[in-house]
Parts: sequence; structure tokens; C-alpha cells
Amino acid sequence: MKIHEYQAKAILAQYGVPTPRGEVVYTVEAAEAAARKIGGPVVLKAQIHAGGRGKGGGVRLADTPAEAAEAAKVMLGMRLVTHQTGPEGRIVHRILVEETLPIERELYLGIVLDRAAGMPVLMASAAGGVDIEEVAAKTPELILREHIDVGLGLAPFQARKLAYGMGLPPAAVNAAAAAMTALAKAYVAVDASLAEINPFVLTPDGRVYALDAKINLDDNALYRHKDLMELRDLHEEDPLEVEASRFGLSYIKLDGNVGCMVNGAGLAMATMDIIQHAGGNPANFLDVGGGASTEQIQNAFRILLSDKNVRAVLINIFGGILRCDILATGVVAAARQLDVKVPIVVRMEGTNVELGRRILTESGLNFKVAHTMKEAAEKVVRLAQ
Repeated sequence: MKIHEYQAKAILAQYGVPTPRGEVVYTVEAAEAAARKIGGPVVLKAQIHAGGRGKGGGVRLADTPAEAAEAAKVMLGMRLVTHQTGPEGRIVHRILVEETLPIERELYLGIVLDRAAGMPVLMASAAGGVDIEEVAAKTPELILREHIDVGLGLAPFQARKLAYGMGLPPAAVNAAAAAMTALAKAYVAVDASLAEINPFVLTPDGRVYALDAKINLDDNALYRHKDLMELRDLHEEDPLEVEASRFGLSYIKLDGNVGCMVNGAGLAMATMDIIQHAGGNPANFLDVGGGASTEQIQNAFRILLSDKNVRAVLINIFGGILRCDILATGVVAAARQLDVKVPIVVRMEGTNVELGRRILTESGLNFKVAHTMKEAAEKVVRLAQ
């Protein structure tokens, strides 16, 4: 689950990461009042779940409260388009009004899970303020790494090693190390999958601040954090993905025209790969899970077909816990209820597979049964074209 910058900063501040003074606002009047309260020049930052806001007009400076009001008037309600939003952009519903800071240097801090090591890894770089992917591609030697023992946390010597490695002046090393330690604590405490500060800035007087912040939360751990679940902003999510989450379905909308319904994330990824290998483009990732009920199958099918770009559907199921006859019954019921017009290719193997195939073929509906993934992919791509 993604959260906004101001929410991420609130979490980081709770664990001791220095952040600028700021306030989130939803109206022009509130933006003016926040600027007056902060005093001095402020920066207004559109709060959407995407990077590159500055290039799209989502970050503006204001020297006075009146200028802040004018900037907010332009920003609130605007459709902000960045390289991460796609051409459809995102509507700005809220703005972070924040004090400006003198900046001596821009650095980078980020924590992700290193699956190979089985531990979180803290990455630090002297090249902050730009995409870390760009740094990794052009100057990988500038990215320093320290693995974090979850039980012990980031050790003081590790934090100091990174601070010196980034070329920080000795007077700022302790402050930077403390911020890194706090970032590591926050990452573990909230069960984050990503915690990033870019830029992590050094001021001329040796202080450090999280000038920007990004935290992604592990959906599988949210049951432990009821308070964090309240940070979810449905405006920032695709309506079909929101609808799918209501039924416990894993759905991600893509830009292709072949709808996919699969049980198991690994099989879903393989299905998308083989569709592309056959010359097509998947319209979605949809994992109904291993124990889906007939009702879930029907809801999954309805959500999948709600995407107007879908021109053919591939259902690829390995029946273990989810029996093939249960799947077939749910698909037939959904197809009749929704009056499906697009062709549907079904490939299934496993428990009660012959019964499942018989339910499909005797339904009188337009199902194409395939026996291998290759055959299924080739059929569905041809039908979609």
C-alpha cells in the first residue's frame, strides 16, 4: 500500500527523522493560513502517489501567504501528469505546505528488502535529488549498502560508515547517522516494503532533513497496523483495483487487451509472460488465490470484464485447493449473468479437470478449451487480434 509524502514524513518524524515544518491542506484558504503560520517562504507540493511532480507543475514556491493562496488555486483540482502517472495523470486533492530550507547538499537514503540476503538493506548515496535508478545505471559506485539485522537494528558503526562514505563533514556525521538509525527503526516497525528519503538534505549549519519521503507498506502485514490502513487514499488507486480488494482478489490493471484470470501469483506471472511470447499484451494481473469460492470467481470475472480494453480472456487454472469444477461453475454463472461477448479461452489442469471441462463445453457458451499453456496463449492472442 502506498501512502502520501506527508504521511510518510509523519511516520519518520515519529521515529526521530528530522523533517521540515509543514501542514497538509485541502483548500485555498487553508493553504494561505498554513503559509502564514509557518512564516517566510514556503513550498507547495501536490500530494499524489507518483514521482516527478516538479516537472509537471506539482511543486511551487511562494514567498508570501498571498502567493501560496494563488499557487494552491492553480494546483488543487489540477490533473497532474508525470512520467509515473501516465498520460491520464492524477487529480490533486491535497497539498503539503512546507517551510523552505537552505540546502548545502542533496543525498539519498533508501531501504528495501534484499531477498537474496534475506535482510533489509540500507542504500545511501551522495547523488541525491535524482532517480536512484539513474544513479545505479550511470554511476553504481556511488551507491553504498549496509544490510540490517532486524533483531539488532542498524548498528552505529554502519550508520557512521555510510555517513563518511557519502562525504559528509565530520560535524554532520552524528546527525546523519541518527537519522539513518531512525529510518531503519521506522522501516521495521511499520512493516514497510520500501522507505526512501530523496533528497536527504544537509543544510549549511550541519543539520539534516528528510526533504521528501516515500513509504510503501507491506499489504500482508497491514492486519497488524489498523491505524496505518486508515492512510489509504482510494483516489490514488484504480477503481477496479479497489473493487477487487473488497473481495480479497489480487488485481493490477495493465494496458493490454488480453484479460487474465489465474490462481497463484507465480502462475499469473508465467501466464502474462507466455501471452507476450505469443505476441499479445496482458490487460491485467488477476490472482484469484488457491481457495477461491464460486462467488469470488464471479466477482473476479466481472471486474476483469469491466476493463473496456479487454478483447479476449484467458483463464489459466491449476486445480489444487481450487477444484476445476468449482472454477468452471463460477465462470459459467458469471458469463451468463454478464452476457459476455468476448471470446474466452480456458486452460485448466488438476483436481476434477475432466468434470470442469465438461461443465464448460456443455454450457452452450463460447468457451475455447486448451490443454497446454502454449496452446491457450496462442488461441487467446489470435482471438484478441
